[in-house]
Amino acid sequence: MTLQDQKQESVWTENESPSIKTYTLANFRNLPAIQKMSEEKQFEMEVVGNVLPFKTNNFVVEQLIDWKDIPNDSMFVLTFPQKEMLLPKHYDQMASTLKSGADKKEIQEVANQIRMQLNPHPAGQMELNVPTLKDGTKLYGMQHKYKETCLFFPSQSQTCHAYCSFCFRWPQFVGMDEMKFAMKEGEQLVQYLTEHPEISDVLFTGGDPMIMKAKMFSTYIDTLLDADIPNLKTIRIGTKALSYWPYKFLTDDDAAETLNIFERITNKGLHIAIMAHFNHLVELSTGSIKTAIKRVRETGAQIRTQSPLLAHINDDADMWAEMWKKQVQLGCIPYYMFVVRDTGAQHYFGVPLVKAYEIFTSAYKKISGLGRTVRGPSMSATPGKVLVDGIPTINGKKVISLRFLQGRNPDWVQKPFYAEYDEKAIWLDDLKPAFEDKFFFEDEFKTKFKIIKEN
Repeated sequence: MTLQDQKQESVWTENESPSIKTYTLANFRNLPAIQKMSEEKQFEMEVVGNVLPFKTNNFVVEQLIDWKDIPNDSMFVLTFPQKEMLLPKHYDQMASTLKSGADKKEIQEVANQIRMQLNPHPAGQMELNVPTLKDGTKLYGMQHKYKETCLFFPSQSQTCHAYCSFCFRWPQFVGMDEMKFAMKEGEQLVQYLTEHPEISDVLFTGGDPMIMKAKMFSTYIDTLLDADIPNLKTIRIGTKALSYWPYKFLTDDDAAETLNIFERITNKGLHIAIMAHFNHLVELSTGSIKTAIKRVRETGAQIRTQSPLLAHINDDADMWAEMWKKQVQLGCIPYYMFVVRDTGAQHYFGVPLVKAYEIFTSAYKKISGLGRTVRGPSMSATPGKVLVDGIPTINGKKVISLRFLQGRNPDWVQKPFYAEYDEKAIWLDDLKPAFEDKFFFEDEFKTKFKIIKEN
């Protein structure tokens, strides 16, 4: 969707209070717009949706997708399966399985075979990030990669109002229980925070924590607040709800209670940061989204915005510049432009690092200082969060300049290092050192963290 073709921004009134209606493989063919598509196109979506998660809802379908611009519309690609999201060999394997009349069990087995080839848990999430209590208990509902921040996966938030087709946490949603992170109780979270005074930030993630009813979410928050953990300074909530279901903060039966929880956090003296995922400017165009942002900010919460740079969806510098400007206007803080992780449909969504840097820089030049809080393009790779910092020429040689924004070893942070210039590279593992045999962190990384890279 071009900027010129986007919908006229709307104004929200309280008369607009729908109930959520979900669309999945089971009923997506009931949508009138889908029925107008060819049977071949519908079958393509079914094939992909049997491997990668697919779920959308009536708000996305009715207010965010421009059905006159199918199949190119950005929000359509963001939420509906596309044939090219699977490699040809994987697509053909699943298509043949479905055409053969296989039963659900066989379809699931084939799907899992394919999924295991898609790097379901990138960046060492299972091997390196699962924390352990002092008594030896492994906490599989948490991750602790960087010193100051731990991630918490409530078991009740292992879904979303709608699924993003690029999502790097897709294994959470496809029935592979051994691939899930989830924790039912908050007491172990409190114990871990108490045992690790270096942690200042807890990030509630999933899935989407805002899929939970406020009553359930409150039990987790109250457990944290009642514990009076001196090192806890910030509670972060990673969510797409502002974009995919703003009524969570407006007219749902627990909207007021949800906002009250945010207020309780700020009244306790803690900072609450809503880590909001906005992947396209059109997601900021509806009156309901703008009003939801206003309601959330009135609680004292800050909203920080982030998104990966995605081929077929938002690889447009002008769109990013306009999106950041709009976010600042609405009181949000642009935070990150990410690089698509090396999992799932990376081959479809990935943007070469050189091009990503060009898009980021072009957009960055067009915004005021208030929007320049944003950082990117950034890779959440196994050693840490690596920023593409420039394309300089050093001693007559064009190279890619990189640095750590976060590292498994905090001493790596902010240290510049250089890779060979490569216009095709889309991830850290694709890069080769420019001036040495190995990157400065590699020996320590392989020794300390015992990483064995599998081919």
